[in-house]
Amino acid sequence: MPYFDLNGQTAVVTGAATGIGEAIARRLAGAGATVAVSDVDAEGAGKVAASIGRGAFPVEIDIADPASVARGVAQVIERTGRIDVWVNNAGVAGKAAPIWEQSDEDWQRVIAINLTGTFYCCRAVIPHMRERGYGRIVNVASVAGKEGNPNMGAYSASKAGVIALTKSIAKEVALEGICVNSVAPAVVKTRILDELTPEQIAYMTSKIPMRRTGKPEEIAAVVHFLSSPDCSFVTGQCYDASGGRATY
Repeated sequence: MPYFDLNGQTAVVTGAATGIGEAIARRLAGAGATVAVSDVDAEGAGKVAASIGRGAFPVEIDIADPASVARGVAQVIERTGRIDVWVNNAGVAGKAAPIWEQSDEDWQRVIAINLTGTFYCCRAVIPHMRERGYGRIVNVASVAGKEGNPNMGAYSASKAGVIALTKSIAKEVALEGICVNSVAPAVVKTRILDELTPEQIAYMTSKIPMRRTGKPEEIAAVVHFLSSPDCSFVTGQCYDASGGRATY
């Protein structure tokens, strides 16, 4: 049997209509999983699922809406009978500006999607995983959650929260066959960079010892291991995929 084999498993990837989420969906499908391509953009999710093939299907989920999350979980279980892997990838960068230029709405939008949305998804899927005695949850955080990027206060805080939430939940289900981990990318060349200024992107890239942005496929490779049965004694961890930026 090949390593990191996902044959017979169902994986849900949020924010999978573009970027890192799309790369993760393709990687997990290539490993044999039936992938639910989840996104608030239903049309985009449908296009990605169709291009993947291999039984992949779209699921429209607004992760900031707990009712939408609950419906999405129910739809996947109704269709495949199981959820083995859940990847919380959906997120936004938010407004690039110092804190005195950030409005209440700027802050609340980023926290609602990046942190509270991750909480909603974990809360919704873990009961099903507990019933089955197996599960893998991977939360996509960020190096910004460890180091804090200037002019990205809400984003940095939300991703720090994702890392801590991951560690907390992992301990709660450590005896139930469920592993919960996170991945902290540095800046990756995706559409989310459209929300940032060229100066902000240059600053983040300059902090990377490899002096380049990451590729979505490079993040997907790390997520693949954490999504697999081979990840059996790793939980509550945050794996950097940062080109050497963070080493702790």
